[in-house]
Amino acid sequence: MDDATRTTYEARAGEWAERRPPSLAAHAAAFSQRCLPGRPIVDLGCGPGSYFPSLGRPLVGLDGAWAMVELAARSGPDVPVVQADLRQLPFAPLRLGGAWARASYLHLHRHHLPVALAQLHRALAVGAPLEMTLLCGTGEGVLAEDDFPGRFFAHWQPDELAAVVVGAGFDLDEPVGSGPSGEWLTVRARAAPTLPDFVGPDMKVLVCGLNPSVVSAQAGFNYSGATNRFWRAAVASGLVGADRARRPLAILAADRVGLTDLVKRATPRADALTAAEYRDGWARIRALAAWLQPQVVLFVGLAGWRVAVDRKAQPGVQPPVPGLGQVVAYVMPSTSGLNAATGMDALVAHMRAALAVG
Repeated sequence: MDDATRTTYEARAGEWAERRPPSLAAHAAAFSQRCLPGRPIVDLGCGPGSYFPSLGRPLVGLDGAWAMVELAARSGPDVPVVQADLRQLPFAPLRLGGAWARASYLHLHRHHLPVALAQLHRALAVGAPLEMTLLCGTGEGVLAEDDFPGRFFAHWQPDELAAVVVGAGFDLDEPVGSGPSGEWLTVRARAAPTLPDFVGPDMKVLVCGLNPSVVSAQAGFNYSGATNRFWRAAVASGLVGADRARRPLAILAADRVGLTDLVKRATPRADALTAAEYRDGWARIRALAAWLQPQVVLFVGLAGWRVAVDRKAQPGVQPPVPGLGQVVAYVMPSTSGLNAATGMDALVAHMRAALAVG
């Protein structure tokens, strides 16, 4: 959360606890029954710990305001509570059995939500459920009318939020929808065996592969196969720094290079994908690029581009693509070791050319 929002909660934590009872206690109890047994559930943005009695055990709480952490620690003495940011979660990979987030991610800027959910996906075991609520609407900023003034809020439309959640590596259990009042959106999803998008604002290059390999999904980063030449070419071309290779969040922050995939489903080989998956994936990538506006989308895999967009395409800068606006699309051959026809020098040259376009 931003400093002004955190300051508000620090100053008025006790008042918040008195005026905000746990209205979704029954939902929290039902959610806890869907979590993976034996693994900790996390209450993200736990506030004063109002939902601790409903969420079962083992349980850990997290909040960005220290005053809330202190209240939560007193309300649930058997629950460890940590102060942390939702974009820098302090949990080991694949550790958590479920994540409950009541009105917490709504304090993040919209373009920061993908990274925050990528962090959460990393921390959740495969199949672990996520239930979170955010505000329905458009825009973001400080509300004109707020009984705790100064707080920042982001609003979402159901289809926008669903796309970000799926891009973050989750399978939706049900469509994202609003309740009877229309004010709140509820997400119910599960961590899928795939990679999340590592994307954000102000990207120079958005690298788009065909789909994660099973090996990459397990490793937690793209192009992790022993014979894949992506990272060697990326360092040699100057696309990413040598000390940040294979660290997607680090290259996003330092090199302004994001990573995504045309299809989210992980497979042993890309030839297991269908033409329909390619086309549906391109619609998602097009919307993602139109939203975050990277300078260049670098598409790694000519065969996939030909199926999804232009069957006659050649490597290099592509003609203007409907729906991308001013974003340039550059297509290069696959970096897979199976693509023996394209040497390392050619892969490096393509990445340098894509950087030059941006």
